Amino acid sequence: MSKPIVAIVGRPNVGKSTLFNALAGEKISIVKDTPGVTRDRIYAEVTWLDKTFTMIDTGGIEPESKDIILSQMREQAQIAIDTADVIVFMTDVKQGLVDADAKVADMLRRSNKPVVLVVNKVDSFQKYMLDTYEFYNLGIGEPVPISAASMLGLGDMLDKVAEHFPNQEQEEEEDDIPKIAVVGKPNVGKSSLINKILGEDRVIVSNIAGTTRDAIDTKVVYKGRDYTFIDTAGLRRKNKIKEELERYSIIRTVTAVERADVVVMMIDATEGVTEQDAKIAGIAHDRGKSIVIAVNKWDAIEKNDKTIYKFTNKVRETLSYMPYAEIMFISAQTGQRIPKLFETIDMVLENQTLRIQTGVLNEIISEAIAMQQPPSDKGKRLKIFYTTQVSVKPPTFVIFVNDKELMHFSYVRYLENKIREAFGFKGTSLKFIIRERKEGEK
Repeated sequence: MSKPIVAIVGRPNVGKSTLFNALAGEKISIVKDTPGVTRDRIYAEVTWLDKTFTMIDTGGIEPESKDIILSQMREQAQIAIDTADVIVFMTDVKQGLVDADAKVADMLRRSNKPVVLVVNKVDSFQKYMLDTYEFYNLGIGEPVPISAASMLGLGDMLDKVAEHFPNQEQEEEEDDIPKIAVVGKPNVGKSSLINKILGEDRVIVSNIAGTTRDAIDTKVVYKGRDYTFIDTAGLRRKNKIKEELERYSIIRTVTAVERADVVVMMIDATEGVTEQDAKIAGIAHDRGKSIVIAVNKWDAIEKNDKTIYKFTNKVRETLSYMPYAEIMFISAQTGQRIPKLFETIDMVLENQTLRIQTGVLNEIISEAIAMQQPPSDKGKRLKIFYTTQVSVKPPTFVIFVNDKELMHFSYVRYLENKIREAFGFKGTSLKFIIRERKEGEK
């Protein structure tokens, strides 16, 4: 089930990054007292009570400003409106209600998205409480007073945010149709692939990097099976700052990946695998998604008998943190190997919901331990008592041991490889949770 997405929106300098960092628990955003410093659109995972969501920090908005950074921030806020499930609209009690707040409030009201109105910098409820009432004039609900810097009122705010999260049961009903996110750098051929699959130009395709305005969900029926394809092409850009473009596409990618069951990561064969590809693939990997790497424009490459082998090695090297990803070579233009792409997606969907019986799993682990002794430290050796699979999507295993400290990352990787040798799990990441248990404990 995908995690809800919460975006923090507001004018420059109202404290969005301070709030973001307070909730994310680490200094991720750059905070300075000049409007427009939070250039980076950054996301983090936040858990409140029993709910986990993805939080996005946007740049500030100045609706009428001609200044380029500020007008771009307005676009960023628009992306937040397009992609978020809940919007936290932040204002500043010390600056009071300003005209720009009202303009932003209009944008948000028209979005028909749930909005939680937050008044920041209320360092003393006694002193500033009356001042928060003027924010009722925005007409988007009751203002929640907080101080992001002093961590006051955050619990009340999160309670309000969580009220708007979709009901789990509703979500599960929709979850039957597999969702496939097509991600990759701008202009790698994401929309062309979806058009080819559809056999019609439903998505506007052109050669300017990032001309598709919104992430578009497209229903596809292939050999009697339904799929939803999520296209994450970037934004129309007014200026050609590459790095800005990259940031815009990152947020689209995060939101699409969050909702997807399988991520098809497209790489441009004519450019080879790049650092930006590694960044984008990392988002899917961090979220434990199943991944198919589709090397596009393969028809445009001069080939000999070693080309595929060399390219595969280069991809494996650059994306070494996800050796489980399936790699295939396609052409969105000619439709080459698109049937094979569907076969691979189906296989990966099956693998991510594979359940292994506990007895069989423990036999494999016992054999692995016999072949390679667990690590020891200062005369104390790691003992593995028991392993069990607790969930799917991604398949998640709990390993009970005598001492967590002794369970080195490399030994977990070794056990993972043994499990993969036995059961495949191609295309899907596996998650391991290490739990400590005293000897003799049940």
